Amino acid sequence: MANIKSAKKRVLVAQTRTERNKAIRSKVKTFVKKVEAAVAGGDKAVAEAALKAAISEIDKAQSKGVYHANTASRKVARLSKAVASMQ
Repeated sequence: MANIKSAKKRVLVAQTRTERNKAIRSKVKTFVKKVEAAVAGGDKAVAEAALKAAISEIDKAQSKGVYHANTASRKVARLSKAVASMQ
């Protein structure tokens, strides 16, 4: 364990940021699952609404530095492609 005050603070800050990042990632995964469930269910209107919400959450996570820009873009592209391919 750290003995220096600044090192102790860094440990606490790292824990706080880790918890925050986990919560944001979990939220994004939930929104992605909603889109995937709507696509599997075949309801295009629900899927498009879920996609809009998921894109918003992914963009928020990317702006906070939880996801790299390319990762966020890839997630959005894959979800959009899945919704667009629906009949």
